[in-house]
Amino acid sequence: MTSLPLISVDPDARGRRPAMPPRHLADLDLPGRQALVTELGEPAFRAKQISNHYFGRLVRDPERMTDLPAATRERLAGTLLPTLLTPVRELACDDGATRKALWRLHDGSMVESVLMGYPDRVTVCISSQAGCGMACPFCATGQAGLTRNLSTAEIVDQAVYLAGVAASGAVAGSPPRLSHVVFMGMGEPLANYARVVAAIRRLVTPAPEGLGLSQRHITVSTVGLVPAIRRLASEDLSVTLALSLHAPDDELRDELVPVNQRWKVSEVLDAAWDYAATTGRRVSIEYAMIKDVNDQPWRADLLGRLLAGKLAHVNLIPLNPTPGSRWDASPKPVEREFVRRLRDAGVSTTVRDTRGREIDGACGQLAAAEDRDSDPRAATA
Repeated sequence: MTSLPLISVDPDARGRRPAMPPRHLADLDLPGRQALVTELGEPAFRAKQISNHYFGRLVRDPERMTDLPAATRERLAGTLLPTLLTPVRELACDDGATRKALWRLHDGSMVESVLMGYPDRVTVCISSQAGCGMACPFCATGQAGLTRNLSTAEIVDQAVYLAGVAASGAVAGSPPRLSHVVFMGMGEPLANYARVVAAIRRLVTPAPEGLGLSQRHITVSTVGLVPAIRRLASEDLSVTLALSLHAPDDELRDELVPVNQRWKVSEVLDAAWDYAATTGRRVSIEYAMIKDVNDQPWRADLLGRLLAGKLAHVNLIPLNPTPGSRWDASPKPVEREFVRRLRDAGVSTTVRDTRGREIDGACGQLAAAEDRDSDPRAATA
């Protein structure tokens, strides 16, 4: 069995703590920003001004904050708006409705974010870690391993940047305002618990302190870290919990989601139902459809029995295979039969819209491709 860290830690393989990025205004609540501004000898209201630019107007470039005196602007920006994300690649597909960004962080780590435009909403998928320590074998990020946790501001800055893209009108046929955020990018969000929860609070608090999104439009994905799920239920947040189940039986889930070796299917589902009972929010059960692995009719029936009568919705995900992987997506007839059996069991089920296949849309693929392109050994491998 695979041995893995159940809650990720920041130290690297030599026991050193990777250097976190410089402090950013998104790392602080508004009183914290005001205290920092006054330490710089500026009046406290400057914190609101610069925060309103960043969260209210989605302006990340200090030169555009022209209501601030030039000298003040430079001093505040140097302290509160350090560059956290440097674009490496930005790709678009689906007639511009899907846009994927690959970022380089201050230490050279890379993370990905995706913007998805729909007629009624704009959703961004953001990363919470550079890499991932959960070691799920069908996931490109899981196979890359964990580099480090992201800071609160590194998480939030992805959403603010892509909210600015939406506001620019670049996503034709979609509203110009970001409405939904899903923590389904690189990393296990609940393994970076404190910073992810702080990021959620920035996303849902109205401007100038935060982005002002609805809590109900935030989704946090997890492979099933039971203590963290129970802790999240006590946070007085109404975010949606998305449980990456991928198998209804322990024998297979031990292989597909190695953390299952610690917390079995029954324990994970019990925590999910407690979360639903506490928050009143329906749990999303994420299930990647993998050809000849987890797509058998009997597994659909077992999943239906586990979920029948629960406050849950199944989100079936056609697997987006990674290059060279032995894993492939289930054929459509198999997928349709899986859906039929779940619905016959009374379980609400949908198939996720497939986006971004031609731009390495699956989590971790673009970063992996960049690593291959930048590795001189790849040319001779």
